[in-house]
Amino acid sequence: MLSDVELTGTAVSSARELLPMEINLAKDIESRVISRPRTIEHEFWPLEEVDPKKAIFPCCVVWTPLPIVSWLAPFIGHVGICKEDGTIIDFSGSNLINVNNFAFGPVARYLQLDREKCCFPPNLAEHRCKHRYVHAEFGTAMTWDDAIQTSGRHIENRSYNIFTCNCHSFVADFLNRVSYEGSMSWNMVNVAALVLAKGRWVNGLSVLRSFMPFLAVLSMGLYAVGWQFVIALLSFSFLLLVWFLLSNYVFKNMSDC
Repeated sequence: MLSDVELTGTAVSSARELLPMEINLAKDIESRVISRPRTIEHEFWPLEEVDPKKAIFPCCVVWTPLPIVSWLAPFIGHVGICKEDGTIIDFSGSNLINVNNFAFGPVARYLQLDREKCCFPPNLAEHRCKHRYVHAEFGTAMTWDDAIQTSGRHIENRSYNIFTCNCHSFVADFLNRVSYEGSMSWNMVNVAALVLAKGRWVNGLSVLRSFMPFLAVLSMGLYAVGWQFVIALLSFSFLLLVWFLLSNYVFKNMSDC
């Protein structure tokens, strides 16, 4: 028979042996619970293939030429952003957000973006981008489509103006909301440059549709007026470029949308 002292010592010894096991088990459970949101955060649904014939452009920035404006300055066009299912969303007029009805014609150029380069923070402590507080203050989103919806609500009550608040402003707001490529400095100019530099043409007809009107205007002006028309047209394009650069990089409040 064991005495009460021996029994007490045995119980204390057993408790000491079990205590580290319980602490390790608790730590293991806690680490799994904490790491689970991060695992879910980076698991994206697979996207469908881009299908221009059906106007399906999953997670793409899309571009099409503008009537008259693109005839004079072919680097200017109309852009939109697409949801994960390929639906096109664009800002085409005051208080007007189009859903799957791309304004000004079919898509001529597109660029599929990488969701892995976006920041979808579940909380302030888990930002993937370096702009943690700036991003949180600007506004974040949990998913790609959530970011599009939030940007749409932000801009749908704004007055459309091709010089200060336009379709590029809408796409820039979305890219800043997801901190695409770790940047919070997206604006009309670098959105246009991104599409022009990296965008893919849908087909050869899209190239002709984008540049033939400009070449026709240029040819008719050269024939009817001469080189003065070419100089005037280039001056018009140059002034537009200067305006957008100044309004987006020098006088930023002018392009606040």
